[in-house]
Amino acid sequence: MLKISLKGCDSFVKDADYQKYVQKALAAYDVLDKETGAGNDFLGWKTLPDGTPESLINDFESVRDSWKALGVNLVVVIGIGGSYLGARCAIEALDHQFLPKKDSPRVVFAGNNLSEEYLAELMDLAQLSNVACIVISKSGTTTEPAVAFRIVKEHIEERYGKKEAAVRIVAITDAVKGALKTLSTQEGYRSFIVPDNVGGRFSVLSPVGLLPICVAGYDIRALLKGAASAKSQVSVRSAENPAVQYAAMRNLQYFELGKKVEVLVTYNPRLMFLGEWWKQLFGESEGKDGKGIYPASANFTTDLHSIGQFIQDGDRCLFETVVNIEKSRRSVTIGSDSQNLDQLNYLAGQHVEHCNAMAALGTKLAHIDGGVPQIEISVEQVDEFCIGELFYFFEASCGISAYLLGVNPFNQPGVEAYKKNMFALLRKPGYEAQTEEILKRLQ
Repeated sequence: MLKISLKGCDSFVKDADYQKYVQKALAAYDVLDKETGAGNDFLGWKTLPDGTPESLINDFESVRDSWKALGVNLVVVIGIGGSYLGARCAIEALDHQFLPKKDSPRVVFAGNNLSEEYLAELMDLAQLSNVACIVISKSGTTTEPAVAFRIVKEHIEERYGKKEAAVRIVAITDAVKGALKTLSTQEGYRSFIVPDNVGGRFSVLSPVGLLPICVAGYDIRALLKGAASAKSQVSVRSAENPAVQYAAMRNLQYFELGKKVEVLVTYNPRLMFLGEWWKQLFGESEGKDGKGIYPASANFTTDLHSIGQFIQDGDRCLFETVVNIEKSRRSVTIGSDSQNLDQLNYLAGQHVEHCNAMAALGTKLAHIDGGVPQIEISVEQVDEFCIGELFYFFEASCGISAYLLGVNPFNQPGVEAYKKNMFALLRKPGYEAQTEEILKRLQ
């Protein structure tokens, strides 16, 4: 069961202030629970943990098995933002960090940047591999994934022929409209639906995340069970609700203590992309109307030797939320050395994870002494169940926190600003009138 501790904030906040923010968070919880707030037509994510039909999971497994029969050893997942971050978070957390998988394909990601070198090197890998592709886009016209898909699609069609390409390409897109839906129908791609009532950054428990995770060889039933477990925890109107506590404390930090930055910290490199997924979730949900806590992430102990100096002694603009893993699934102990030149014999016989845990405790004390409040979120281990817990916990917390902040958690009006300028500079049809004005501004 997921746990939260706020003890690392005790020396910074008054209990009366915290209780005030708990009441605010409970009021925001009511808005989310009763679905009366702004953006309430994008709340389909709430039902995904226990509302995903077994038939849909079977369909995902059918894709996985059909590609295995073809000998596919590389799956390119094409998408940007919420269309790839959740799946990448789960797969990077669950994959062996060094060895290739024996019975499942390698899953790589494209369409999340416009780097020519990245795409060229992806195609180098594709030339050496047996390839299939999952393309994820509601419209099919978002620039980054559309460019990547055009290139990957051309490779698959030229190599395997159009008939077999239709078996090797799966689309996750709109149910009835859009360029990708039209293409899927024309070419006969197997397709799954991006639910209309689930926004991209809340979509990891929909086909958007589940199919890539399934194809990578992981247990999506366990992932959904973990999410359902978290849902049962955060669906209770109580001051003990961990999502209410998290939303209350982070907003207290923002409004009362002037903390403008939240650093999500992990002590396991497997969870690096949890930080990337979390940054989009909170940054895109809360960063609007001139408001919001800036979401940053760090992986300790690695980053203690880089930005650790700033966290310890820099501007006191930040607080930390530490995702704590209670036990390691692997065992490595430190040996003894007769010369002891590295002066580590005092650790002989200790598990490396014990050292990691002591580093976490030492860092917690140092940062609190340095003026950095700390929230702790704990799960048992890094597996599908616990990853599912974290996904749903943070999604629910984000909805509550954003309503407490006073913004719509489910829109992202600022995302389109750069696109308009980019389209004008690329001379996309319909944007020609803006091109000269923008060019003048850049002189």
